[in-house]
Amino acid sequence: MLKKLYYFVTIGVDICMMKVSTISFHRKRLCRSVVSIYVIVFLFAAAGGAAEETKGGQASPQGTVLTIAEGLAIATTESRVMKIAGENINISRKETDVAMSILLPSINAEVSEGFLSNKPTAIFGSMQVPMANRDSFSYGVNLKQTLFNFGANTSSYKASLEALEATKVDYERIRNLTALELILGCYEVLEYDKFIEVSQMEIERLDVHLKVALELFKEGVITKNDLLQAEVRLSDAKQRLLSVKNLRMVSASKLNNILMRPPMAELRIAEPAEEERPMAEVGQFLEMAESQRPEIRIIDHELQALTLQRKVKMSEFLPAFYAQGGYNYTQNDYQVYEGNWSVMLGAKLNIFSGGATKAELSKLRYKKEKLAEERKKLIDDIKLEIARYYLIGNSAVEKLLVMKDSVAQAEENLRINRTRYEQGQGTAIDVIDAITLLTKIQTNYYSALYERKRAYAGLLYSSGADLKEQFK
Repeated sequence: MLKKLYYFVTIGVDICMMKVSTISFHRKRLCRSVVSIYVIVFLFAAAGGAAEETKGGQASPQGTVLTIAEGLAIATTESRVMKIAGENINISRKETDVAMSILLPSINAEVSEGFLSNKPTAIFGSMQVPMANRDSFSYGVNLKQTLFNFGANTSSYKASLEALEATKVDYERIRNLTALELILGCYEVLEYDKFIEVSQMEIERLDVHLKVALELFKEGVITKNDLLQAEVRLSDAKQRLLSVKNLRMVSASKLNNILMRPPMAELRIAEPAEEERPMAEVGQFLEMAESQRPEIRIIDHELQALTLQRKVKMSEFLPAFYAQGGYNYTQNDYQVYEGNWSVMLGAKLNIFSGGATKAELSKLRYKKEKLAEERKKLIDDIKLEIARYYLIGNSAVEKLLVMKDSVAQAEENLRINRTRYEQGQGTAIDVIDAITLLTKIQTNYYSALYERKRAYAGLLYSSGADLKEQFK
């Protein structure tokens, strides 16, 4: 587009300058004016094109408002934690390929050249008969396949599949944990945003009170003590606002770290639409957790893998049957057949290994018992976690019900005390206390609001629900 405008201006300039030597003085001035207009139009068009190109390119992260759903889409797919977890799946998948290789035949090829100092010779009575060449070339291809070993190889492969499934479930666990961390971080940033708004309103109220106190002091209605008190309270409110802003920046930095953004990049979170989500009973969350919680499913896969590994070890007490065959060639001028095909069937049995197999079986049994106890403890911990989130959520709901009309009442209380103070019937302490009370109630309201939201997110996580689907 800019190139076309450039050509357009160039043509316009050429048209005006072609006849510059044959036109009058006034027309020369007109031509210069036309050229100037062309240049101005070109510059404005270029600026607009540059702005469009900026909009069409990658948007600046400082100017974006991130929703929780958008943050979850980034954190659960592109964060470093998820990439590491994804590599664990790739590693486990290759371990299953290694385990599967024992189910397939092994094929070996060998090529060699032999050099002897003396030719192999045999004695037959009084005669010496050469048996092989002094220098010989040989090669061979051999294949070996286990025919039956009482399910050892298949059990080993199935155990690797269980380990792969456990790794996949662990990926889900990490993804859900990352989602919970992001959701709680977003609620924390939104809560600090509300605290900043409350602090700014407090500063505005104190500033109004300070102006009124200054006017009353000039009129001699109040003493300087009331004026100094208002100034100190205003300074204290400004300091608390700075502290809240700093805490908000720290919380935003944590979110930026999850979202693969610079730590100090500006981050704004869109306030999600308020939805009335009914709180289920504790028993329902416990039932969901026992069937959906990734940690429980991981232990179940590990228990199944231990059962299969025990079967592998038990098979070592029994023989393994195999078949072996191939073709081997050895250069020998004194043999009739230098190359031979061969087929062999065999069985192999470990008669004694110093008690190693029995010890391995005992170790697997102890591991299984340990995992069973860990599973029970995990369920107990999940019950406690669900109960904690449930109680926190119910407490936050009750707080919100109690404070339903408190904000309006505190605002009315401030209005009354401010009016009485302006009329000389109240004191400055009454006004400052009313401002402090209103600020405290607003702060408590937002604390309870986001406490309820965090508790609900924690309940969903504890029950094993997919947070990405719940908050999309």
